[in-house]
Amino acid sequence: MTEQFKNAASCWKAILADVEKNRGLLTHIERFARENTDPATIVFGTSGWRGEIGADFTFQNIRVVTSAILEMLRGNDSSVMKAMGVSGFDEIKRRGIIVGHDNRFLGREFAMDVLGLLQQAGIRTWYAGESPTPEFSAGIEMLGAACAINLTPSHNPANYAGFKFNPADGGPAGSEITSVIEEISNRMMKTGRRLESAPPADIEGIDLSSLYLRYLRERQTIDIERILGFIKDDDCSICIDNVHGSTRGRVQKLLGENEKIIYLRTLDEPLFGGVAPEPSEKNMAGVEQALKGSPARLKLGAIMDPDGDRIRFYDGRVQIPMNYFGAMALHFLHVHKGLRGIVVKSVGTSNLVNAIAAALGITVRETRVGFKNFRPYMVEGAPERALVAFEESDGISGYNHTLEKDALFGLLLAVEMMAVTGMNLSEYLESIMDEFGHYFPDRSGISVDKDLVGAPLLNKLSVLGERYKKGAAIIIGGQTRTVKDVISVDGTKLVFDDGSWLMIRPSGTEPKVRFYIEARTAEGKKAVFETAERMTREALS
Repeated sequence: MTEQFKNAASCWKAILADVEKNRGLLTHIERFARENTDPATIVFGTSGWRGEIGADFTFQNIRVVTSAILEMLRGNDSSVMKAMGVSGFDEIKRRGIIVGHDNRFLGREFAMDVLGLLQQAGIRTWYAGESPTPEFSAGIEMLGAACAINLTPSHNPANYAGFKFNPADGGPAGSEITSVIEEISNRMMKTGRRLESAPPADIEGIDLSSLYLRYLRERQTIDIERILGFIKDDDCSICIDNVHGSTRGRVQKLLGENEKIIYLRTLDEPLFGGVAPEPSEKNMAGVEQALKGSPARLKLGAIMDPDGDRIRFYDGRVQIPMNYFGAMALHFLHVHKGLRGIVVKSVGTSNLVNAIAAALGITVRETRVGFKNFRPYMVEGAPERALVAFEESDGISGYNHTLEKDALFGLLLAVEMMAVTGMNLSEYLESIMDEFGHYFPDRSGISVDKDLVGAPLLNKLSVLGERYKKGAAIIIGGQTRTVKDVISVDGTKLVFDDGSWLMIRPSGTEPKVRFYIEARTAEGKKAVFETAERMTREALS
């Protein structure tokens, strides 16, 4: 029956068109994944290597990438070992590597191949099974492991799998590591040599959930006891949508079973019921419906992506995206918990946090997109240590916590906010905006010619930084605005005298130009978008 599909891509197309009717076709996907030996181009993006299962993410290519990692580690290059946080390969063998996966199709099977190759090289291994990303990060530190391999593509659709690599500090691998893995992997791909499976000799399991809870209690950024007391004694209702991902069952282990907590989409479902498994506004519908019927005074809803590194909130009235929640986290940790540090955010994130930071005398650092860029501000002993680190794409971590973005941390922080302030999230947000100003972020973009992807598009858009300098006057919605600041760490960001801003940056993977904007009124967003598009088309022409 496989003959009806030329490749895995065509089979996935049929499956995703009707997952209930065609989920039986996954047997063909497994066959493609095991038999397809076509090489793939390995690129570690902002959060690992991702590929379509059976097309480029195959058992052969998993073995190639794992073998490339082993070659890198055996090489004992001083710069790689420094970035890894170890002295050399002997230390890595002794300290060991944690391997696990999210709920994707063939996750365990892929992990067994990785474990086998690592053991064959004399490396101690732990098998974490299905676990969310933040637990790997905390687990590395709690075990004293050398690194972790987490097979997940984060929030990508069901046809994707992924490969995350975290060194000894638990954070996402930096380019000092991933560029070497890419170079060796792609060199190996060109040889066309088939690599055989090496089943693990033994499987030593590890309970990352228990380690994560211990980690939280030791770090003390989150007050677990305060949260447990709030849920037990206060008039509250909490709803968590796991979207069938690896966070299912995790919150129960942190907070225990309680009739005040509702859990949605917790089945063993690698196809996610046919939805894109991301913490989007659209996917929040189930949470909204569940909380509508609750008479509780304090309500909290949350949706997390399959590997537990992104989260979005709802409080019975409105949704609270990370653009707002990150600013609330800074205010809460500084004002209510008395913690001190700077705030770090990706450059396309709302400037509400900038306004709060300016009023409270807190330093702000803006980085390129990608959580790995927050590492210098999050490691213990950093000269400027982050109190909060977040990005507009729903990722957050905080003081003395993991270097990876962590949806579980975000959830616990939100519950603690309610416990301490006695307010719903939207009430707390309104009080903050009344004091520090109102901000309305959004994002969009336009498609461009395919020939422009990469350097050509980057070159054309570079004219924006030359054309618009500090002090330049720009007409936005019929009003003259002055450029107060120009930030060029990732594209071109123009901040205006009223606090509104726009950022224009090329997509690194698609023929698109992305716009990130923020207006000071909801009605003002349209004019800022129009200005960003006008500037972009002028640059491209």
